[in-house]
Amino acid sequence: MTILIPQSSHTFHIPVMGTGFTIDTPLRVAKYGISSVISMVDDTLIEQMRKFHCEKAGLPYQEIPDSDDNARALRITGYLNLLDSLVAQQVTALQGSPFDPGSEITRYFELLPDSPLKQDYLEMLSNDDPQGKQQQQEALRSQAIPGSIDINIMTKSNREKYRGTVKLAPEFSDAMAAMRGYADSTLNSSLILSAGMNPKIYSYLGTFDDFFPDEDGHIKKKIILKVSDYRSAIIQGKFLAKRGIWVAEYRIESGLNCGGHAFAIKGELMGPILEEFKIKKDEITKELHPVYNKALAAGNRPTVWKPLDLKITVQGGVGTAAEHNFLLDYYNVESVGWCTPFLLVPEVANVDEVHLKKLAEATAKDVLLTRSSPLGVLYWNLQTSASEQACRDRIAAGKPGTTCPKRHVAFNTEFTEIPICTSSRAYQKLKLEDIEKQNYSPEQLEVIKADVLAKICICHELGGSVKILHGIDPDATPTVCCGPGIVDFSKVASLEEMIGHIYGKNSLLTNPDRPHMFVRELQIYLDDLCNELHRYKLDLSFRTAKYFAEFKENLLGGIDYYRQLANELGNDIQHKFLDDINGLCAKLMAIASPE
Repeated sequence: MTILIPQSSHTFHIPVMGTGFTIDTPLRVAKYGISSVISMVDDTLIEQMRKFHCEKAGLPYQEIPDSDDNARALRITGYLNLLDSLVAQQVTALQGSPFDPGSEITRYFELLPDSPLKQDYLEMLSNDDPQGKQQQQEALRSQAIPGSIDINIMTKSNREKYRGTVKLAPEFSDAMAAMRGYADSTLNSSLILSAGMNPKIYSYLGTFDDFFPDEDGHIKKKIILKVSDYRSAIIQGKFLAKRGIWVAEYRIESGLNCGGHAFAIKGELMGPILEEFKIKKDEITKELHPVYNKALAAGNRPTVWKPLDLKITVQGGVGTAAEHNFLLDYYNVESVGWCTPFLLVPEVANVDEVHLKKLAEATAKDVLLTRSSPLGVLYWNLQTSASEQACRDRIAAGKPGTTCPKRHVAFNTEFTEIPICTSSRAYQKLKLEDIEKQNYSPEQLEVIKADVLAKICICHELGGSVKILHGIDPDATPTVCCGPGIVDFSKVASLEEMIGHIYGKNSLLTNPDRPHMFVRELQIYLDDLCNELHRYKLDLSFRTAKYFAEFKENLLGGIDYYRQLANELGNDIQHKFLDDINGLCAKLMAIASPE
């Protein structure tokens, strides 16, 4: 018999944050109906966390050694099964707790937004009939359902695995092994695929039954695509539909106004992108459903007589209840991702005390969009982190680069036959020596060297905070991948306070000059355009004149869209919004593009 999982009443979710910040967040928030996302990059950290939580719960633990070729998948399955079991126990205990002030079930309902379920709870509280109240409480208990334990796989981070110098079969590569680990787990949740399309990874989905519908049309493990534009969404959705895989949710993320890795996508702004999804959502279903059914029939699998549900969600840069509600109401999205602000909520994210203080005190000069990621894409991070300081210390000592203990992003074969990471000491030594042999101008040499030396270890040090907190590695040097919105918050908050902020019950904003999320994104795109043009003039950019023309054209189109959208905003912010947009437009018009 298929058990259908009801939907939570919360209108926000907690996206993935690095490899360690949300690695056990489900154990903190899932019991309250809040969905969150875990990274599957660092299986060594995952194994360490499995050991930690087994010991904490008094459960037996047996190590899965790295010597096992299938260790990555087994570790991920073991950890996810543990989380699934522990959260189930938490929910059972919560549902059985009394409706007393401060109890777990009371906290569950008090955290909810205005919704039919919250209204049922309030009616129960006001009921003076003991028997009727008891009946209402029993009905509420069954509706106190957990949030989803979702996982994130970066499709581009699919490092091939070696035993010595021997390359193992493709299914042992990082992304494939992570997918297999999730597919073999007991979770009934969603797999989020990020960082763009990877045909090899997408095709591998078709080898696991849990991604296909059963006789009742229920899919145990759903697919969420993190996308930055409509065109990419429909291409990827069709590719998967042809293989009998339905995309249950398209999660739109701002190209640059986010935390961690960022992608400029030719100046396409979030507002116009959301508008296109709003208009064309039904088209996606109509176009992909027959393709999907045809593929199911060809694979001798149960077909679905009507299109399956399709959700549109969004994340990146949201910071106020007004923005949250506008995204829900105007664009008809079904959930909004709140990420960076939760770094200041110890009940949710793993941030050690030192970096919690650094985040609370961070200013705009401390949070920069850099070229520090070894993946070769732009990356937001905290410049005052221990990782950044360690990087500067190594450079000053004449020993740049890291020891690269985990090699999850070891993709470069510029100087070696076996791939190495561009943040590693081995690569940076070879690269710096090679640069000196080239005929670069002093200006070019300065930029190129800075790019090489900026690279930090993200697969190991992004888990630094959780290792300090749990005593796994007290000497870790964490890096923090916060987004630019962290400067708007400077208070360490409780879960109640942050959720109250999201739903408009209180405000945690401490930056009186905070721009609207759409305005900030436009400003970041302008800064990126200027930076890339500077590199172009130094002959250090692979961008073309056509790229810059399209970038500028898209920004101007977005500005025209926002001028019209201003009419939909409240009177209290409409005039400032327009003034800010027009000011940025003037700056854009003053930028000279290449011929």
